[in-house]
Amino acid sequence: MDRVKTVIMGAAGRDFHDFQLVYRDDPATEIVAFTATQIPGIDKRVFPPDLAGPLYPDGIPIVPEHELVTLIRDRGVKRVVFAYSDIAHVDVMHKASTVIAEGAEFVLLGAEPTMVKSTKPVISVCAVRTGVGKSGISKLVIETLHARGITAVDIRHPMPYRDLLKMRVERYATIEDLDRLGVTIEEREEYEHLVQAGIVVYAGVDYESILRQAEKEADVIIWDGGNNDMPFYVPDLEIVALDPHRPGHELLYYPGESNLKRADVLVINKVNTADPVVVEQLKKTAAEQNHSAIVVLMNSLIELADPDAVRGKRVLVIEDGPTVTHGGMAYGAGVIAARNGGAAELVDPRPSAVGAIAATLKAYPHLTEVLPAVGYSAQQLADLEATIAATGCDVVVIGTPIDLSRLVKIEQPSVRATYRVEDASEPGIADIIDAFLGMQGLVGDR
Repeated sequence: MDRVKTVIMGAAGRDFHDFQLVYRDDPATEIVAFTATQIPGIDKRVFPPDLAGPLYPDGIPIVPEHELVTLIRDRGVKRVVFAYSDIAHVDVMHKASTVIAEGAEFVLLGAEPTMVKSTKPVISVCAVRTGVGKSGISKLVIETLHARGITAVDIRHPMPYRDLLKMRVERYATIEDLDRLGVTIEEREEYEHLVQAGIVVYAGVDYESILRQAEKEADVIIWDGGNNDMPFYVPDLEIVALDPHRPGHELLYYPGESNLKRADVLVINKVNTADPVVVEQLKKTAAEQNHSAIVVLMNSLIELADPDAVRGKRVLVIEDGPTVTHGGMAYGAGVIAARNGGAAELVDPRPSAVGAIAATLKAYPHLTEVLPAVGYSAQQLADLEATIAATGCDVVVIGTPIDLSRLVKIEQPSVRATYRVEDASEPGIADIIDAFLGMQGLVGDR
């Protein structure tokens, strides 16, 4: 039987997961290649044979997405599977049109075929866009469970940007674990704040193996989503976050709209910094698109470590990289904190940017007042450090979830902007967790 030659379009995450769950052992399919985009430096690698399985003794090449048409033509590809997130619906269809024009079929896999069933209750925290505030919500959910005597671990959406085989199953329980494994800025931003709060974080490449190991130490599994992707595990409670700073995006991006329609709980975050009219419009959209979901309002509280540090100053703001790059935001917590603190000016980093940072700013022209914390490699970290040093400013506001000054040298005075979430309506997260525990037959300490 001829195997159907197939390419999986990805960004080093769901593409590998979908392969392992759907195609790895399928004798009717031949995965010719993965394509890679969104994240710098994740292409020109090989998905290793030990992960790819016996059908792929040489592994599977990972190539840049711009080589897709050449792959289809040269290798006789008949199927292209789309497997990454946070992309506008119209752009998904442009890619589909290109694939179809080349004579191949374009496939979007459903949610259920790509989900693993857990032996423990699962709460998923996902979103309609990158940068909505999932991490803070996940942390609040876990802290609420821990306060009730329920052990929960956080399993984070993959960020396999390093050695794929070494990243098969990763467990982070201490800051030393992060240092020892040499995680990137992007990974550290997702893991560090949880580990500092005493929360165990799992991540990696092989998400069924990750789940089976996590089940050994958890009463409840938290799926901590990335971008606006769907859960990798079958959720018993599906929480999805919406952003009133980007109204309408909940219906315009893949697969965030699917999350919106699937959710058990819809969290409208950042209501304290949003236009109340927009919040009401978003509540209406939520009710129209998902009749059964509970709608929860949450505040995102942003604080400067030194409120007077930026007053009247020229400020360089460094923001969380994914939020302001492919997440499409022109600002984040750092900008809000700087403006609230009375900054005289937000400095444009573009004239001083070098290397990979200059390339990133050129690729995302909406970034005119913030510097994205991009650090997927040692070279990018060096370019970030050089860009900061070359930027004329009085003070640097670090709006990333981690203290960036621990990873790169910052010559100028710096101050951190931190944020946390809190309920702004009833029922709140604690009420929802208590109801969930009751339905699962788990007794929590209230």
